Amino acid sequence: MNLIKSLLASTVLLLAAPQLAQAEILVGFVTGLSGPVSSIGIPNAKGIAAGEAYVGEIGGEKVRVIQLDDASDATASARNARKLVEQEKVDILIGTSGAPQTLAMATAAIEMKVPMIAVSPIAPVPPGDGGPWVVQTPQPTPLLVQGIVDHMKAKGLKTVAFIGFSDAFGDLMYNSLEQSVKTTDIKIIANERYARSDSSVTAQVLRALAARPDAIMLGGTGTPGALPVIALSERGYKGPLYGNHGLISADFLRLASKAANGIICPTGPVTAAEQLPSSNPIQKVALDFRSAFEKANGEAPTDSFSSYSFDGWLVFADAAKRAMATGAKPGTPEFRTALRQALFTTKEVVGTQGVYTYTPADRHGVDDRSRVLVQIENGKYKLLP
Repeated sequence: MNLIKSLLASTVLLLAAPQLAQAEILVGFVTGLSGPVSSIGIPNAKGIAAGEAYVGEIGGEKVRVIQLDDASDATASARNARKLVEQEKVDILIGTSGAPQTLAMATAAIEMKVPMIAVSPIAPVPPGDGGPWVVQTPQPTPLLVQGIVDHMKAKGLKTVAFIGFSDAFGDLMYNSLEQSVKTTDIKIIANERYARSDSSVTAQVLRALAARPDAIMLGGTGTPGALPVIALSERGYKGPLYGNHGLISADFLRLASKAANGIICPTGPVTAAEQLPSSNPIQKVALDFRSAFEKANGEAPTDSFSSYSFDGWLVFADAAKRAMATGAKPGTPEFRTALRQALFTTKEVVGTQGVYTYTPADRHGVDDRSRVLVQIENGKYKLLP
């Protein structure tokens, strides 16, 4: 009888083992570890590593990340997303670096009915079967640019020239500027564009300066974003210069050097965490992020991009915990659907860049608490009132 009981117990354990393994939550993460936006993609990867160090288990279940490099290529972004879903059977996608790449990845995610957290700003994407599938952690560009326009109004500036990328990110920045100035008497008098791979922006800078603007706004990010800053400095431009959250980068500061002094950037609270009041709930999470980043990567964060992927991990962990509570098992279509539903019922999840509350009508999930203005001074960021 004891032998029979032992055999039955062993059988139960053997049957249970695959189920336990199946409960592992799989995250497919795509980023640009090489190529022109690797200055964003590498920090994104380090942010995910910090997230894993901060929250390693969800609902008692292990989480495994499968990471792929898209080499900053949008076609590869979509291809990697399909590989992660169709071959690796991931439950959720997170990525990638660069707006065009992220848009391509999001389009694939929607087609495959897999929830996705975008860690780069993207233009609106159509809803998929059953509703939207994609949320994003970066603040909506209009919210950030509104901070610039409000500052310009306060300073009495009347005209602005734009110099930015000739791609989806540049379009996002310019369109947001155009939208924000509509209710003001500020006029856009130049719209100059350049490719991320360009080695010179002399012609664009000369045309922008010829328009004699009161201020110039930059629509570039990372290392390529330094080109117009250097060119403007070489030509003696002393007027107000407005940047964006994509210039909060050690690589940008290294290349732009002293030419970056004075640039005013709208960005997330994490950039000036120590300067925030202790009553701001974001301060604690932002400081926790820095500790987790150092633990995972052996260095302190020096950019804003890693915090967007870290926030993506926090949003994912919160949604996954609630999805697990429904009884749906990881690795199944039911769990993906539960994750999607959980993402769009996220409420007041405090991150480093903002406080996230997603709904089917709001894929950004943040408000004015996610924006501060900082001014670059000798490689550091001073919080502006």
